[in-house]
Amino acid sequence: MKTPGICGLILALALLAGCATHPKHASCPPSALESIEWCDIWISHANETNLPRVLLIGDSITRAYYPAVEQRLAGKAYVGRLSSSAFISDPALARQIKMVLAQYKFDIIHFNNGMHGWQHSEKEYGDAFPKLLATIKTHAPGAKLIWANTTTLKVSPVLPPGDQTQASDERIAARNEIALKYIQPAGMAVDDLNSLGKGHPEYHSDNVHFNDQGIALQAEQVAGHIEKLLKP
Repeated sequence: MKTPGICGLILALALLAGCATHPKHASCPPSALESIEWCDIWISHANETNLPRVLLIGDSITRAYYPAVEQRLAGKAYVGRLSSSAFISDPALARQIKMVLAQYKFDIIHFNNGMHGWQHSEKEYGDAFPKLLATIKTHAPGAKLIWANTTTLKVSPVLPPGDQTQASDERIAARNEIALKYIQPAGMAVDDLNSLGKGHPEYHSDNVHFNDQGIALQAEQVAGHIEKLLKP
């Protein structure tokens, strides 16, 4: 399949992101943005077709374990990534996903994007999740899907009731439960990365991100789930 290079994808994405970051633009609804919005797309072996192709969708957690997952699956699959700070209700994320899925056919998609958008309520998360799922299914109808739940924090703050300014393990658990209401009826595979890190602050490099030990364990688990679906 002839496709534009990664530079072309990033350029197109920059144009889309520019729309998303200017709420007054006629075609872009207002959205609660973070002080820095970013997106990182990496498609390896873009011009090769002799192995299955896998896409990891996520945020900085996914971006961190991606290299080790790609290395473990070398010779079995080509692994790409779409990492983004966009919250799931942000139209920019849907555009990013649609753009990548329009350029490449993926056999397996492992997805989560849970560590952003804490200025949004859990109701907004619940309203947006089926739309995220529908976007992936519509634009990659033949792909096998694996949902990874959102990871735990090193130290969870105690938030005042109704606080929607920052993450906590309680809010993370609530969002994971909301997602499961859509994932389980679909019979979709679940990668429980939350339990992997729960109770293990030694796996973290800061309150959100993981150190080399934690990343290695996550990569092993992610690759293991993908390998199961690669089998005939």
